[in-house]
Amino acid sequence: MSGPVPLNDYDDAAVGRITGYVEHLTGGKVVGLERLIRWRPSWFANVEVDGVVRRLHLRGNRGGDVSIFPDLKREADVIDLLHRQGLPVPEIHGYLADPPCIVMEAIAGTRDFSTLDDATRIAIGRDYMHAVAAMHRLPIEPFVAAGLHQPDGAEAIALAGLDAYMPHYRRTKSRPEPLLAFVIGWLRRNVPDYRTQASFIQFDSGQYLVDQGAMTKLYDFEFSMIGDPLVDIATMGMRDSFEPLGAPLAELVGYYEEATGEPVDHDAVLFHVLQFSLLGTMQFTGTVGAPKAGDPHSVYLMFDLALRRSILLALSALSGVALPDLPPLVERQGDNAPLMAKIADTLAGLAMADEGAQMQKRQVAELVEWAERADAHGADMVARNIADVTALLDRPFQDWNAAATALEAYVNAAGPDEDAALITLLGTIEGRQLQLFGPTALGVAASNVVLPVTRRA
Repeated sequence: MSGPVPLNDYDDAAVGRITGYVEHLTGGKVVGLERLIRWRPSWFANVEVDGVVRRLHLRGNRGGDVSIFPDLKREADVIDLLHRQGLPVPEIHGYLADPPCIVMEAIAGTRDFSTLDDATRIAIGRDYMHAVAAMHRLPIEPFVAAGLHQPDGAEAIALAGLDAYMPHYRRTKSRPEPLLAFVIGWLRRNVPDYRTQASFIQFDSGQYLVDQGAMTKLYDFEFSMIGDPLVDIATMGMRDSFEPLGAPLAELVGYYEEATGEPVDHDAVLFHVLQFSLLGTMQFTGTVGAPKAGDPHSVYLMFDLALRRSILLALSALSGVALPDLPPLVERQGDNAPLMAKIADTLAGLAMADEGAQMQKRQVAELVEWAERADAHGADMVARNIADVTALLDRPFQDWNAAATALEAYVNAAGPDEDAALITLLGTIEGRQLQLFGPTALGVAASNVVLPVTRRA
């Protein structure tokens, strides 16, 4: 298995090796290469073979140190297995080890459903959910043979994601995490132990394209594994809040029930919403607490804040413990407000030559805005949080790291009888962070997080 790949590994020489491999693989010539502007190195390549130009997608490694399954070939093998079993996924043409790159079919389509009428959206939604159901019916043995872990028993099936993410979390954890410690324990104590059927799952579901009024193909199987199929219902529901799936989620769930012939367990779906929100936070907390060179830090801050909000909402719904109502934040300027304003002004005046540089400039501007809010309110928030932990543990703390470390230890030792009090305290601490950063550009996603609605009215 290969380790994490730094983002700067895909330099001009690396791209040259990729295009050379594509030409060797296809027997043609790369006549166009379009770098996609996102945190993962990827390209569209136009390749001319015998006078005909075909379009391929080149997918590189995510980079940094946030990958749960860092070996990119694992995803290539999974997609190839799905394709050979008739699932609507891209065809894999080849895999290059150095630098890691999947050469695959470029699938047509968009995620924009705005031009489609209701009847077309319904038809697409039904086709998509029938494809998901067909994926869940596949025998798991070929995936196990390809190296995917097969969970044994209801607890292992329910917590397949948590067990997969724990090694990464333990290795990269850079700060105390009392909220995550509490949710890990709560999930282990509240497993839906009646769900004993494991399936191949996409895990980060809801990713498919439409073209000319029809679904084309599913994509992105980086996090796929074997587990509870309702994980895919949970994760597509979470994605629907920021990347609409076309039809209302409750209708999609109905089409899934139609395809499987079985009713969906809505409580189990909510359990997996909580688990997936936890896992995303576990994935990024290490680099959020100790940023790595080259990481898209603004993106990870946005993910972290939104996922924590999702944790609180799901935890409250499952436990029946209401989240606390916090007094409104009294706005003020930070001591460094003039300096922060000047940094933002200087940044705004910088001219960027290409789209990639413009994206980096936007990310820096988002970080400056985040820092402005921290300068204005961060010290007060920390003082309030320390006071609350001091009240619970009946001892003083010099700083937030010491208080959070003690709270995490307390959470790990606490029993279920303390759940309500701890949910209230953790909801207060995390709620203050949302108050602080919610008004920023990075906080918009967190401010709009809602739980997926899987039941028809």
